[in-house]
Amino acid sequence: MDYKTVRDLPADALRGRRALVRVDFNVPLEDGRVGDDTRIRAAIPTLELLLNAGARPVLLSHLGRPKGKPEAKYSLAPVARRLQELMPDRTVRFVGSTDDDAAVAATHALGEGEVLLLENTRFLPGEESNDEALSRRLAQLGDLYVNDAFGSAHRAHASTEGVTRFLRPAVAGLLMEKELEYLGTATEHPDRPFVAVLGGAKISGKIDVIEQLLPKVDRMLIGGAMACTFFKAMGLETGKSLVEADRVEMAKELLARAGDKLVLPLDACVAPALDAAASAHRVSRSAIPSDEAMFDIGPESCQLFGDVVRSARTVVWNGPMGVFETPPFDAGTRAVANAMAEAKELGTTTIVGGGDSAAAVAAFGLEQAMSHVSTGGGASLELLEGKELPGVAALDRVAR
Repeated sequence: MDYKTVRDLPADALRGRRALVRVDFNVPLEDGRVGDDTRIRAAIPTLELLLNAGARPVLLSHLGRPKGKPEAKYSLAPVARRLQELMPDRTVRFVGSTDDDAAVAATHALGEGEVLLLENTRFLPGEESNDEALSRRLAQLGDLYVNDAFGSAHRAHASTEGVTRFLRPAVAGLLMEKELEYLGTATEHPDRPFVAVLGGAKISGKIDVIEQLLPKVDRMLIGGAMACTFFKAMGLETGKSLVEADRVEMAKELLARAGDKLVLPLDACVAPALDAAASAHRVSRSAIPSDEAMFDIGPESCQLFGDVVRSARTVVWNGPMGVFETPPFDAGTRAVANAMAEAKELGTTTIVGGGDSAAAVAAFGLEQAMSHVSTGGGASLELLEGKELPGVAALDRVAR
């Protein structure tokens, strides 16, 4: 890894200094309380490292999509309360502004052992457009910059990329480092066999990932509704299943090029409609009824996919195998999650690429059974596609 992290900063660069930390506290709120604090907990190791070194962390984050103006329902105040609960030995302060004189004054008033969370960056009209004037103002909030918001690293916003033009040093936090280590280095230099498991609704959303990973993997398992586009390319009946007609020729070409690397479901769990789960039944992939749709992979596919995953040494998973929120269409996704947990017990590196896959793993209570569960859906997808993330590209580099 050629970017600097908080570990690379000498003690005198931290002691007594304001560390402007971009975190990803874009969490669900329910009745004024945080519904899922996973992303908040993920940032705490970086905050504790800074605090123990004598730094004063000043936190920036977005929440929701308030369209460049304040909206009470998107305030970070409930997040500040939850952060205080998670860090009972520290003092967490909150200021209901971000780039004004009150916010700057609050950063200078921070004492040792204190953390300051500023209001939602997306309340600022120049945040998402990466406005230069806003970036300059944000730079006044700290003496150094730490990006620990992997989930926002694929966005070139004022708080993720623009601010680094006016505030140095600019380094990665511990969570960012961990995300890049697993999703970047592990996929570039994997222990083999290396298996990718891809699912979700559309092949169009994963085509860049397929193209990037296909030459690197030993096997690529395709599940979810995107498998139906491949079935159509094979000349199979897909009934009322979701099929991207404009991607069928692409699927044909991928099948021809990939050979036995590409593993498709052998069977499907189908029903007349998603709300007719009581009528769900298993059929061969060559026998999908014309008046029904595939909503999950079938039991034979679960066994096959599980066997491939358990035989791997590195597994990267992005996208569910079916509509896992609606039983019994959760069976395929659950089978992959269980197989990955079993593989990890055998020493396999198992990486869940955020988004719906991470949500499924959390719903199944298997987060701790994986080597790594990414906190960023879109960012993890772009990293797997081989793209450079603006929030990472903006960081200081290690001298070679």
